[in-house]
Amino acid sequence: MTAYLDGPIAIDLHISLDGPGDLATRIHRRILDAILDGRLRPGERLPPTRELARRLDVSRNTVSVAYERLTAEGLLVARVGSGTFVGRAPVGRPRDVPEGHAARPRPIWDVPARPPNAGSASFPYDFRVGTPDPDLFPLPVWRRLLTAEWRAATVRTTGYGDPAGHHGLREAVARSTGLSRSVRASADDVLVTQGAQQALDLIGRVLIEPGDTVAVEDPGYPPARHLFRTHGARVTPVPVDREGLDVNALPDGARLVYVTPSHQFPLGTPMSLARRAALLDWAGRHDAVIVEDDYDSEFRFSDRPLDPLQSLDRTGRVIYVGTFSKTLLPMLRVGFLVAPASLRPALRAARQLTDWHGDPATQGALARFIDSGELPRHIRKATRTYAARHELIAEALTGDLAAWLDPVPSTAGLHLCALLKPDAPVDVPAVLLRARELGVAAEDLTNYCDDVRRPGIVLGYGAIPTDRVRTGLALLARSFNDV
Repeated sequence: MTAYLDGPIAIDLHISLDGPGDLATRIHRRILDAILDGRLRPGERLPPTRELARRLDVSRNTVSVAYERLTAEGLLVARVGSGTFVGRAPVGRPRDVPEGHAARPRPIWDVPARPPNAGSASFPYDFRVGTPDPDLFPLPVWRRLLTAEWRAATVRTTGYGDPAGHHGLREAVARSTGLSRSVRASADDVLVTQGAQQALDLIGRVLIEPGDTVAVEDPGYPPARHLFRTHGARVTPVPVDREGLDVNALPDGARLVYVTPSHQFPLGTPMSLARRAALLDWAGRHDAVIVEDDYDSEFRFSDRPLDPLQSLDRTGRVIYVGTFSKTLLPMLRVGFLVAPASLRPALRAARQLTDWHGDPATQGALARFIDSGELPRHIRKATRTYAARHELIAEALTGDLAAWLDPVPSTAGLHLCALLKPDAPVDVPAVLLRARELGVAAEDLTNYCDDVRRPGIVLGYGAIPTDRVRTGLALLARSFNDV
């Protein structure tokens, strides 16, 4: 039976009257369990004995006995004229599970998920990668557009939405990526996802059989590697040089090739046109699919980028993946993929079977944001800010940090990479540890490597205010001197 315990916030507490002992003992045990498990928290008010007795269909005296025992144990506090409240916070206890009998995941899942930048405090000089500047987000405009989506007429709409996503957003994505990135797509080609990571997951569900080989860049994006492995793939790292993925090193039996050609993650170099052509030719000859992750190339500080693989593809081999997590905010959880016609039905079915569709209000607001011209306006403004930070870091890499680091050329995105000079007598992890003691957070390049360990540092500039960049880099240089 369920009893609703009244407090500052109504609490639904299940009190079962089954089990050994008299009724008062059973009620005592259920409330005790709720307090020890943390479901009832200190300061929350229990219902009067008469009310709880009525809900449980027992005598008031039975409930009073249970309350009195809990009060004597110091777990409840009776306040005259106010009621009975949960008292001090006891030490919680784990559920009793016999050793060796608990459910276990597959071995590949036997590691806790670790969100980006998790497990560490905020830093005054934050050069970690993957985070845009939230202060640049046009919150007043977004609030107005989102409010417009939450009209009564929208809320009254019944049924589930299209697994491919909001049609207006799909049209807006097709049009905007066509103009800004030369992606060839109509609304029918676009599938809206909960960020790029869900797009990769859907691709894996549709294309990967257990035992299939998936080729990934090395160094590369660890969450993609891990995700493909959870689908049973044999993930093979392929080296990257100054022109991008080494096509000659691709394994013959690869079913899928995952690349970041516009702004290689994490090195930052674009894939050359010759390599793009070679990769497309290779995919055609080996019946493979290319996943092109274009995660942050909207922010460019020089010439127009090379055309994406998707626009060069003439045989339906490329799936283009994009995200708004870098251009806007990660919390919006909106990404998309552009798929060949041969894969669209399967990808839509996979989306329907996983979570059906995303948030219609957010997707509708984003469609309005793009169609009104707010997105390109925001990108232009953000690009100016990021370009200034990019320039400051580039200057330091050829100045104060030049004794230890060689910058990797990059003209886009939200981070820069620098390789440790072969003759630099320092240990990068020790440098980064010392930097954190000084309030500076940066990334170790080897964290993104699989087969070949390249010592170096990755410096993001989305999260750090421009006026802190110079000081942060000076402290990083000091860290090199200190170790």
